Amino acid sequence: MTPPMTPQAFIHKWKRANLSERSAYQQHFLDLCDLLGQPKPAEVDSDGAFYTFERGVRKTDGSHGWADVWLKGHFGWEYKKKHKDLDAAYNQLQLYREDLENPPLLIVCDLDRFEIHTNFTNTAKHVYRFSLLNLGDPGSLDLLQKVFTNPEALRPTQTTDEITKELADEFAALADSMQARLARRGSPDPADGPTEGLHERAQQGSLFAEQQAHRIARFLMKLMFCMFAEDIGLLQGKLFERILGSSRREPVQLSRRLKNLFEAMATGGEFGADVIRHFNGGLFADADVIDLTWDEIELLIKVNGKDWSNVEPSIFGTLFERLLDPAKRSQIGAHYTSREDIVTLLEPVVMAPLRREWEAVKAKCEALWVKVQDANRRSDKAAATRTRKAIEKTLGDFLHRLASVKILDPACGSGNFLYVAIHLLLDLEKQVIAFASLPYDISSFPHVRPTQLLGIEVNPFAQELAQVVIWIGYLQWMKQNGFVAPSDPVLEPFENIKNMDAILDLSDPENPKEPEWPEAEFIVGNPPFLGSKRMRAELGDAYVGKLFGMWKDRVRPEADICCYWFEKARLQIGAKHSKRAGLLATQGIRGGANRDVLKRIKETGDIYFGVSDRDWILDGANVHIR
Repeated sequence: MTPPMTPQAFIHKWKRANLSERSAYQQHFLDLCDLLGQPKPAEVDSDGAFYTFERGVRKTDGSHGWADVWLKGHFGWEYKKKHKDLDAAYNQLQLYREDLENPPLLIVCDLDRFEIHTNFTNTAKHVYRFSLLNLGDPGSLDLLQKVFTNPEALRPTQTTDEITKELADEFAALADSMQARLARRGSPDPADGPTEGLHERAQQGSLFAEQQAHRIARFLMKLMFCMFAEDIGLLQGKLFERILGSSRREPVQLSRRLKNLFEAMATGGEFGADVIRHFNGGLFADADVIDLTWDEIELLIKVNGKDWSNVEPSIFGTLFERLLDPAKRSQIGAHYTSREDIVTLLEPVVMAPLRREWEAVKAKCEALWVKVQDANRRSDKAAATRTRKAIEKTLGDFLHRLASVKILDPACGSGNFLYVAIHLLLDLEKQVIAFASLPYDISSFPHVRPTQLLGIEVNPFAQELAQVVIWIGYLQWMKQNGFVAPSDPVLEPFENIKNMDAILDLSDPENPKEPEWPEAEFIVGNPPFLGSKRMRAELGDAYVGKLFGMWKDRVRPEADICCYWFEKARLQIGAKHSKRAGLLATQGIRGGANRDVLKRIKETGDIYFGVSDRDWILDGANVHIR
């Protein structure tokens, strides 16, 4: 009689094993089932319909694969030989997960190490790790029991939004310390000279503070990206963590090392014994570094200890912008525009027409596939080949279509709408790639890129931040979906976010003109809200006078400022520079001078979607939008 499997017996048996993955993994898993008292695949599923070894799958890149173990609604499990790369195994599972019906847990194991990755929707990713030698610990055994019996118990309690808010709050302490310290250097002191020069020195101090704020912002963006890049594996070997730890009491040394790191990231190359990928993209075009104090270095080490791979770019950009822009500091505790809010606008404007096109493409391919099968039955290889090529061209054309879509946000702020837009495009492209792989056996790779996104933003800090947010969101999607991030460079030069006024071009102040918006199929965004009664106080008489003069024949002076974006979007569509637009406005757009803009839109086109009442925060004011 075979003795029962105990933790000690399991450890003793498998710590000596040095077998290949294929030779060992099934017996290893069966022994685990014995240890945990769980049924084995063949005992409960003789057909392999819901619990099996060697589950055949098509990866989302179109290639074939096999999931080592699969239990529907519980886990996908991938094995590797001892001491092999578990990150590679996890990437494989991410490519399989759609074909495995998105199990809540993705597990990788090399016989010595166990990693349980959560895969629950709308939660932060979490990894439970333990080794073979710790298998006898109650906590490790409890984790494995829950894998089989109650995976829901492993659901992370924090959402990605909550983690992002926590990160932004902790970053605030570092930013506040730097801003206060550098501002003191530029503050005028009456003791420094005669009182009649105090006003001029105050102006110089204000200019210095503004320059320093922008410098701090760029420096913190570089630090933020390094922390993110490290946690998704683009900076390998915990390099950034090592730099901080080895220089925590040496501020000058830290500055020198950070400068060298930024220079290496700009071009690619060596950083000591480490090889740095070519990042480029504008963010590292300069290697400017601000010396940090001991306390600030400790704050940075604390923030770096968080999991930046789970940051939610759609809100982090807003939080970061409010944090570093003095004009928006009062809004730090205010509601942010969530991903769900943004999707409410993007779905009908951008995704609905693309999904209709995709349904037509699918129907065409399915009809052509019937002809392929008929040709095969008739042994007509030539006809089958021709029809297969027609399917491949149909799918290839639609993939090219997705990679050619241009989306403009003419008031893009820190890039929230554009970030969510590219995620939605990538999600649809992934559906197409998966469809093409089965049964058509066509392989592909995501070609949707951040360079398809266009923006206009008057705030220079927000304009730079938008580019970082979009790239972080794109790289995060690639990592979380099992695709290899691009290289040479990782960040392509990205100059599509223009720092300009979207409704009044004052590059020649004496001859104001209407700005040119770039051509884009879709226009989306959240224009600023400012009632006509507050315009002069907020924007100045000179600016408002030129604005009214420029737009007098199309937008009445009594209209809210967001109406200028609606009218400009209408003109873009009328000139065939765009096809569809979706913009937010307050409830006030339905009446008075504002309503004239909607009437003109109805006369020259149509309004096909609206949400009548939704809470929002615009420039710190709680309003209702439609």
